[in-house]
Amino acid sequence: MAEPLSFQVELPGPPGEVEERVTEALRGEGFGVLTRIDVKATLKEKLGQDFRPYVILGTCNPPLAHRALSSNPQIGMLLPCNVVVEEHGQGSLVSIINPEAMISVGRLAADPVTCDVASEARARLERVAAALGEPPRA
Repeated sequence: MAEPLSFQVELPGPPGEVEERVTEALRGEGFGVLTRIDVKATLKEKLGQDFRPYVILGTCNPPLAHRALSSNPQIGMLLPCNVVVEEHGQGSLVSIINPEAMISVGRLAADPVTCDVASEARARLERVAAALGEPPRA
């Protein structure tokens, strides 16, 4: 059975507010946001096309990235781990990449260190998804 590509969480609230919650939850698991791509703004600027609010966050956990890159430099082709925050109905949808699905590309899954890192990253990102599904703390 194929690994799911991502973990998804539907949340109330506009994407901008949800993005802040996502960033905080990622920080709690050791991930930082390296890149932020505002797809809506980019498509409007480059193509003159309207699109729903859709942001791609390129996230990284430096210790995990270092372990993976030290074992197999080709893993850099799959980094950073992407998280998408998009408008969905009256709220937002958060999609978090599954690192174990990412390493199924090529022969990366044959490297035990890469597999261990992907497994740990997956566990951390699943905890991020679970934390997002909980009511926000006041």
